[in-house]
Amino acid sequence: MVKQTPRILVVDDEEDLCEILKFNLETEGYEVDTAFSGEEALTLDLASYDLLLLDVMMGEISGFKLASMLRKEEKTAHLPIIFLTAKDTENDMLTGFNLGADDYISKPFSIRQVQARVKAVLRRSLEQKKKPTENVLQYKTLQLDIERIKATIDGTEIALTKKEFEILKLLLENINHVFSREEILSRVWKDEVYVLDRTIDVNITRLRKKIGEYGKNIVTRLGFGYCFEG
Repeated sequence: MVKQTPRILVVDDEEDLCEILKFNLETEGYEVDTAFSGEEALTLDLASYDLLLLDVMMGEISGFKLASMLRKEEKTAHLPIIFLTAKDTENDMLTGFNLGADDYISKPFSIRQVQARVKAVLRRSLEQKKKPTENVLQYKTLQLDIERIKATIDGTEIALTKKEFEILKLLLENINHVFSREEILSRVWKDEVYVLDRTIDVNITRLRKKIGEYGKNIVTRLGFGYCFEG
């Protein structure tokens, strides 16, 4: 397998600084592009980059504003970001990290410092990608993101209630295992005082409809209970 060269985008309205960073990062073996404003950066395929270096103080779209926009989009929500800025107050740093920054470098800085920080962030990002997706349950194109409490089919989100989500989670964690109504009650409704068996049936029926073609995988075993057949 061919090793992919990490792609970096430097966004800064100081064109000379962009070129200096581009040259020095390319000598480290990275593929580097530049943009001289947040507006210009937004014309690019930002999801294709492995790391963004964002200047905080730019024109209408500041580095903070651009980062906030990226965090709201699914394709760029987890894109590593390093802020480059002359602002080094504690509040500014906290703003950066609250926006999900991976690092924050105050100007003036040495090129060696930037190279070291870039290397560290890219290494962490690669390790994160290599981690097993223990927080994601998947069956074909049906995916359950446990951490974000999100269900999708072919990337399209499905609106599930809390109980529907928990039932589907239980079934996907134990594909082909038959759960009795009593087991589902004890695992999903837990300490809730009074729940009818019929409540489970209603939730299962709604769940089947919401997950479309995968509804047929939730099978009723008469006299026993329910299972998700893989």
